[in-house]
Amino acid sequence: MSSGRSSAPFAETSLTGDRLDRLAGRVRSTASETIAVEAPATTDRIGTVPACEKSDVDAAVGAAREAQTEWAATPIDRRAAVIDRFSDLVVENRTKLLDLVQLETGKSRQTAVEELFSVPSACEHAVDRGPEAVADEPRGGGIPLLTTATVSYEPVGVVGVISPWNYPVTLSMADVIPALVAGNAVVLKPDEKTPYATLFLAELLERAGLPDDTLRVVTGDGEVVGPALIDRVDYVAFTGGTETGRAVAERAGRNLIDCSLELGGKNPLVVLDDADVSEAARGAVTACFSNAGQLCLSAERIYVDESVYEPFLEAFVRETRQLTLGTDYDYDAEIGSLIDAAQLDRVRSRVDEAREAGATVHTGGQHRPDVGPYCYEPTILTGVDPDSTVACEETFGPVVSVTPVESTDAAVDAANDSPFGLNASVWTGDRARGQRVAHRIDCGTVCVNDGFAVGWGAVDAPMGGFGDSGLGRRHGIEGIKRYLEARTVATSRVGPLAPPDRLPMGWVVEGASIARQTGRRLKKAARSLLR
Repeated sequence: MSSGRSSAPFAETSLTGDRLDRLAGRVRSTASETIAVEAPATTDRIGTVPACEKSDVDAAVGAAREAQTEWAATPIDRRAAVIDRFSDLVVENRTKLLDLVQLETGKSRQTAVEELFSVPSACEHAVDRGPEAVADEPRGGGIPLLTTATVSYEPVGVVGVISPWNYPVTLSMADVIPALVAGNAVVLKPDEKTPYATLFLAELLERAGLPDDTLRVVTGDGEVVGPALIDRVDYVAFTGGTETGRAVAERAGRNLIDCSLELGGKNPLVVLDDADVSEAARGAVTACFSNAGQLCLSAERIYVDESVYEPFLEAFVRETRQLTLGTDYDYDAEIGSLIDAAQLDRVRSRVDEAREAGATVHTGGQHRPDVGPYCYEPTILTGVDPDSTVACEETFGPVVSVTPVESTDAAVDAANDSPFGLNASVWTGDRARGQRVAHRIDCGTVCVNDGFAVGWGAVDAPMGGFGDSGLGRRHGIEGIKRYLEARTVATSRVGPLAPPDRLPMGWVVEGASIARQTGRRLKKAARSLLR
């Protein structure tokens, strides 16, 4: 595996320390403490951001609440226009954003590009579907012809977004953009490891015309800022680990507010007996090792029909060995750095444990400090104990196990043998068969003949997890509707439906029965005419 390494945190980038200081200055805080931000590619400190306290969160939510009233009253077409201009600004400022993402995360330039360009797609969807999501809907009344019902949708108010470090641009904006187009204000808490890219995005939103305080950013320790945010907002969108997600859901429940949670996964990839093994191997490389495996949608378990197991494994190992590692600000490297020492220790310990238990390492399995302090080779394991940590718990790194199975049924059973259910992948030469198998796998998204990109890229379709992988959905019209409260307005055309004084109750019951039967016949006739 070839490699390259940047020698300084700002080498070959558009960034300076002064520019990062200016971005950090966007966080309004009275706190005296700061948090240092490190460049994973070099371990150098690149700047500091305020360690916000509860009072800072209170002030941010209060300001956002005042701004939200005016923003909600802004017509939907004008709100959508702001999002549309923001999309253009993201593309125009792509070099600065790419540099920021690489600087903060240590990921390869190729992965950073994939992350960045998912934002215009999310914006386009919000602009296209936002008006439909907030529009009033006529519904059937309780008594046909005599009553009506209409549902209107109002923004929930102030949305708290807690975003992770692995995709600071994509995963923050995937929650912020639909919340804004729905008429909410947002208080965004980025991970303390990756605050600068989200601060720059907030600046671009203001330049696009978003009113002051409609989006506020608070930085700091998650254990301090997170609970304070949940206690003040009207809705929480969280992306992160399952255990933290449980705590978020519990606190939101105590406050009687709704939440959406995209949590961990132990995602399976299934190769059926009729799959093109060369194509499946190439696809598995992307599915397993994008962003050095630090992706909630990454495949960490591969189940291969025994009839094609050997040729698939040979092709998969060959393709993986050709990957290049590096941290330069160019497009030469495919695999970048892990985020920090803790993540490196997590990956290294999982592989070492598997080795000691008898697993075979076919490629990888080595820390590469010659490339970067936290770089680790893409690693393929076989002979993994199905009850081991590496087989059952999310590694969130460039490590995957490959296991032969005797049949499609066995592959499905193995794929479903997990409390997680975020993303899965099925590879086959028969797409219809692949779709049938996909319906049997207990995951919120199942991709056929692709690892995850076709699912994530289908922004008009909802995405989320089953089981321990979360609650709620982002993307699709559902991803906008989650930020809206439904109000029903029901109207009688004949005055009160209570029976007149001294009218025998039997007459009332008979009349209601006749009205219901008549209404059902009218609906049936209408449906027949529309066919």
